Amino acid sequence: MTGHRVVWTQRGVAEIETFAVPSPQEGQLLLRTRVTLISPGTERAFFLGLPNTSQKYPQHAGYSNVGEVMAVGAKAEGFQVGDRVACAASHSSHVVVRAANCLPVPEDAPDEEAVFFNLAAIAMQGVRKARVELGESVVVVGSGLIGLLAMQLAKLNGALPVIAVDKDEGRLSFARQAGADATVLADDNVLSAVRHLAEADGAAVVIEATGHPEAIPQAFALAGTFGRVILLGSTRGETERVNFYRDVHKKGLTIIGAHAAMRPRVESSAGWWTTQADQRVALKLLALKRLTVQPLITHRFPWQDAPHAYALLKAWDLRALGMVLNWSNSPVS
Repeated sequence: MTGHRVVWTQRGVAEIETFAVPSPQEGQLLLRTRVTLISPGTERAFFLGLPNTSQKYPQHAGYSNVGEVMAVGAKAEGFQVGDRVACAASHSSHVVVRAANCLPVPEDAPDEEAVFFNLAAIAMQGVRKARVELGESVVVVGSGLIGLLAMQLAKLNGALPVIAVDKDEGRLSFARQAGADATVLADDNVLSAVRHLAEADGAAVVIEATGHPEAIPQAFALAGTFGRVILLGSTRGETERVNFYRDVHKKGLTIIGAHAAMRPRVESSAGWWTTQADQRVALKLLALKRLTVQPLITHRFPWQDAPHAYALLKAWDLRALGMVLNWSNSPVS
């Protein structure tokens, strides 16, 4: 059997290739993909070979997949043919994955909403590490998918107010649709606006979700005395504009690196949950509509048009936010 998948053949070039679909081995499942979700920030960075990426090609992209079980390998317990599952697999018509890394998709979660499970889990670990308390002000810098999901999760944690900050008014419109208590344009007046909304000298928690080096000094500035700054976005580059004495030391800030890989491997504890535990919670929140993702879906592409989706990413079209690839009509031969 042959399938189709997205491959980055070289920096900035996305194509569709055919491949021989392997059979599942012990403990594995063969899935026929229904939908995948492009992660705009991370995938664009690796697609274009930005700083702090592997810069090696070819690469097979993607890590948010909702599919249907086609075959079950020996000792792959808990699943049967026809089950709908979510896993961190690539943009491919068929994938073979460990059953232990898959989660059942709740009936009330449509495919194109459930596929946000992994980005929601990535945002969730950052919010958990922030230890947001009921009534604390939270600023989220960057209204991309990760920032908008982190904003909603902070609100679910009791943050008040939740303030979205971005350079683009269109992105702030998405933040309002997703439930921001307030939105602030990242201009020369951003600090005074945040202080007014937070009713303090800055926010209790600032979540930096852009991945841009120049946003780090701004995140420090927006945090109030004894504030916590969560570096959720994977920064692509360096900045020399931080005066640590002024910006961090004198304010008593706590800076927390929240890369998704920095989690416990086996057992969850307060503030530190495993990847799969966060993914399971994300699927439940999506099924219960406590996370708003439908307004964040800006593009739906058939799998054949995946190269066009990456062309939008390459151009950094800010109108492109949630881009879903539909694999339901991929032929099998």
